[in-house]
Amino acid sequence: MAKSTLSFVCQNCGAAYNRWQGKCESCGEWNTLAEEDTSGSVPVSIRSKRKGRTFALESLSGKSPDAPRLSSGMTELDRVTGGGFVRGSVLLVGGDPGIGKSTLLTQATSLLARAGHRIVYISGEEAIAQVRLRAERLGLSDAPVQLAAETSVEDIVSTLSEGAVPRLIVIDSIQTMWTDTVESAPGTVTQVRASAQALIRFAKKTGAAIILVGHVTKDGQIAGPRVVEHMVDAVMSFEGEGSQQFRILRAVKNRFGPTDEIGVFEMTGLGLREVTNPSELFLSERDLGTPGTAVFAGIEGTRPVLVELQALVAPTSLGTPRRAVVGWDPSRLSMVLAVLEAHCGVKLSGHDVYLNVAGGLRINEPAADLAAAAALVSSLVNAPLPTDAVYFGEISLSGVVRPVAQTAARLKEAAKLGFGRAILPESARGEAGGDAGLSLNAIGSLTTLVAEIAARGSRRGESGAQTEKNATPARFRRGEG
Repeated sequence: MAKSTLSFVCQNCGAAYNRWQGKCESCGEWNTLAEEDTSGSVPVSIRSKRKGRTFALESLSGKSPDAPRLSSGMTELDRVTGGGFVRGSVLLVGGDPGIGKSTLLTQATSLLARAGHRIVYISGEEAIAQVRLRAERLGLSDAPVQLAAETSVEDIVSTLSEGAVPRLIVIDSIQTMWTDTVESAPGTVTQVRASAQALIRFAKKTGAAIILVGHVTKDGQIAGPRVVEHMVDAVMSFEGEGSQQFRILRAVKNRFGPTDEIGVFEMTGLGLREVTNPSELFLSERDLGTPGTAVFAGIEGTRPVLVELQALVAPTSLGTPRRAVVGWDPSRLSMVLAVLEAHCGVKLSGHDVYLNVAGGLRINEPAADLAAAAALVSSLVNAPLPTDAVYFGEISLSGVVRPVAQTAARLKEAAKLGFGRAILPESARGEAGGDAGLSLNAIGSLTTLVAEIAARGSRRGESGAQTEKNATPARFRRGEG
């Protein structure tokens, strides 16, 4: 009988220790170490000594056939996966509770089952009756999807091995699965890693595509060991605010396609509806003529997306002003504020700053710097920006506006939605071309943009729409405004 080996494993990152301690030295989290029996973490067949077999080695040259893909029938989902599900691939889908992961997968599996493919949905959290209720609410109860409520990996693999190989298997969720090869409770790091490895081995052997649903932590990271994200072929994050109807499916990792594509969905009473034109949806309810709002022309993967950035700059009596950001990198906002104060004379040390990306979209590219700066200055001087203008450009630490990629695609999308002008970097004028159909305002330095917005605030003050304190650009530049 093998000797029992106990260790303390961090449930956040998977690091193992010989004794318990309050803080994990690997990830820095507190009270995440749990005692686990690791004596059976490796199957006996692997631990036993056996003679290795020889295998053929091939060269880098030669032709390899493209991996056949299985289209899901949902355009936005196929966009994120790179064109469909690849045979033998394993995908990990994570998202907040109630965001719509099960709804999305129920719709996708129903479309595939109606197309004549064998689709299996394994639920470890819900009973079969609960899954049927969801399908009935979505109007998909007639889809020939094979259901099961099971958590034993050995039983799942044995059942799926009988008959025709399924084209797609959904495991909801991987944290509920357990295997006999390890002596740990379901949901622990050891069980998640071993269960995922068994399912991945089955997918590679049979050619079936598997989707693993994963829980997320309070920081938005997929719970469990990070090694699972390295083991799978693709990692997708389902994002969105519970109070809003928009949902964003983003590819974090993809071995068979791009990692910067997004799929946009709208949550309705009948499930998720695909949004083919996200720009029109994000700008449908924007406030025209309101200070502190700017339209950013961004790029998400291969698709241009126009979204509204909202800023609010308000005086504060606190010693440390607040900096709140939703949908953008907080460190990026701090850099833009520092550049505005150091090179443009905009004093924001006595103001609270709030920045929000409308629609629940999260922006990752630095091209939003110029739009964020314009919204901040507009809110400070109470001067509305032109309603027909879009902004994009990266701001350097010296205050220079640097060019960004795919300028022509951004301008084309803005012209299609009825915008008449674009504020862009000076060096990007040549890339824009002459057929954009927009009036281009190329700027080389952030001080130029600040001066233009301050002049608009001055003219607005002279017409009686602004207070005396914010009417003079000179006072604004000295920070009195």
